[in-house]
Amino acid sequence: MTTATATQTRKFAVGRYATIVTRVLTGLLFATTGLNGFLMFMPAPDPSTMAPEGVAFSGALYATGYMLQLASGVQLVSGVLLLVGRFVPLALAMLAPMVVNIFLFHVFLEPSGTVLAVLVVAAEIGLAWAYRDRFRPMLQAR
Repeated sequence: MTTATATQTRKFAVGRYATIVTRVLTGLLFATTGLNGFLMFMPAPDPSTMAPEGVAFSGALYATGYMLQLASGVQLVSGVLLLVGRFVPLALAMLAPMVVNIFLFHVFLEPSGTVLAVLVVAAEIGLAWAYRDRFRPMLQAR
C-alpha cells in the first residue's frame, strides 16, 4: 500500500466515524427532546430569563398543541431513526423544517440559544452532505 493510498483510507475512516458520531449525537438530541415533549422530564426554561417575544411564540405553540403532538412526535421518530441508522435520509428530510424553525427562533426571538442552534444546523447540513447520494434522485427534474 502506498503512502497516498494509506492517507486516503485514513481520511475516509475518519470521515465515516465523524458521520456516525454526528448522526448518533443528533439522534440523541432529537429523541430526548421529542420524548420530553410527551413526558416532561426536563425542567422548562424560566420565562423570566427569556426574551418576551420568545415566550409569547413558545406559549402559542404549546397552547395550540403544535409542540406536543406534531413537533415532539417528529423529533422523537426522527431521532430514533437517526439513532438506529435506518431511513436516515427520511429522518433528515423530516427534521429539516424543524431545524430551520429552531435556527430562526433563536436568531430572531431568543438569541441566548443561537450557538446550539448553529450546531444543530451544522449537524443537519453535514449529515445531508454525507448522505447526498441518497438525495440526488429526489432533486432531479423529471
